[in-house]
Amino acid sequence: MNKKLTLSLDSNVVEFAHDFSQRTHRPISKIIENYFIELKDKNTTDLETGLPRDLEELYGIFEGIDAPDRKEMRKMFHEKYNN
Repeated sequence: MNKKLTLSLDSNVVEFAHDFSQRTHRPISKIIENYFIELKDKNTTDLETGLPRDLEELYGIFEGIDAPDRKEMRKMFHEKYNN
């Protein structure tokens, strides 16, 4: 069910919105709706991990990989950039 929403925007933004709408052949309301849907999806957390969905993709990416500790990383950095 669609509902109406009134927005107050800077006149330059309104002008851009109209131009963008014409160039993309999409109504402004659809552009804004899609933008909010994207925001909602990005900010929704995964029920299992409690992480936002965009971070959920990265969860466990380094699992099983031996990463150097902080001191070792500093040593590697200084060797690379101070020689």
